[in-house]
Amino acid sequence: MKRAISRITSITLLLMLFVLLSACNRPNQQTEATVTPNITQVYQTVEARLTESASTTLPSPSPQFTPTLQTTPTPLMTAPTTQPAPSATQSPPQNTPTPQKLCDQAAAGTPIDVTIPDDTTIQGGQAFIKIWRLVNVGTCTWDSSYAAVFFSGEQMGAQAVVPLRGQVAPGQSVDIQVDMVAPLIPGTYQGNWKLRNQANVLFGIGPNGSAPFWVRIQVLTTASVTPSPTTTNPPPSVTPTMTLTPPQPVVQVSGPAQLNLGNQLDLDTLQLDTGSGQDLLYARNSNNQPELSVLGNAAFSVFGSSRPDSQSCAADDLTQTPLLLESLSSGDYLCYRTDQGRWGWARLVSFDTTGGPLNLEILTWALP
Repeated sequence: MKRAISRITSITLLLMLFVLLSACNRPNQQTEATVTPNITQVYQTVEARLTESASTTLPSPSPQFTPTLQTTPTPLMTAPTTQPAPSATQSPPQNTPTPQKLCDQAAAGTPIDVTIPDDTTIQGGQAFIKIWRLVNVGTCTWDSSYAAVFFSGEQMGAQAVVPLRGQVAPGQSVDIQVDMVAPLIPGTYQGNWKLRNQANVLFGIGPNGSAPFWVRIQVLTTASVTPSPTTTNPPPSVTPTMTLTPPQPVVQVSGPAQLNLGNQLDLDTLQLDTGSGQDLLYARNSNNQPELSVLGNAAFSVFGSSRPDSQSCAADDLTQTPLLLESLSSGDYLCYRTDQGRWGWARLVSFDTTGGPLNLEILTWALP
């Protein structure tokens, strides 16, 4: 506003100055008439100019706006829903499936070593009885078609197959007894055993039912000396004596054997139908009866239900007369001499008098 007034004042002063200058610059001649400016006209002109200038220079007053405070409503904050943290004692859900029990599975009894704990010291050649206690933790009942069988390691003169006696239901325990003889040479010996079902499938103990159970002994020297009383000058009739345990022959070969009609078995190697060296034949006679016959120089005899040693077999009356299966019983022992002159025994594990498979347990001693 002040700027507009200043401009109006400046224009007024310029007009007045213009009028004065015009009067001064005219020639001072007496012949010409003196022109006197019309003051009223001048002011009218100035007013018109001012009005025009004001209309062109002054801005129109801006409308006054009352500012309105607009507020955006703030949404209410909702506390997030949180799940309570599991306590330290809570266990996360387990989705591990429950392991299925096997049909045939064993576990160690209490104790598993009823006799001959691990590393028992035994004199070389001494006979001993090993008893294991096992528990049936499977789902199938064990019967006499099940057996403890030698698996690996040192057999120590034991039967390769020891059938179970009676039935063992799931959850029940059984004591398995095996007769053994300590080796002659001092050292540590271990024999590993497993169970075998009626389908000839081996199984054992442990989480997977595949671990063997074993016997482990420490063998000492075979000779024991009984010294005579110490005297300075012993009488001539008194001499030191030494008591020796009768030596047991080394086992040449042992293990199970299954024969079908027409099979020939080499008792020195436990091999079937090799073409030479066979000792035992399983066949039908002229009356169509299954029987056992010896071949070559081999001979045998029925010893009985107890297991013989080498001296007993050597002292038995052997023959080459065939043996009818119907005259024998499961569990009977036969003594034999192979065509190479080795002694041994065969145990009748199972057989069928109609001519089915014949299962034997064989042990042949080595030559001295």
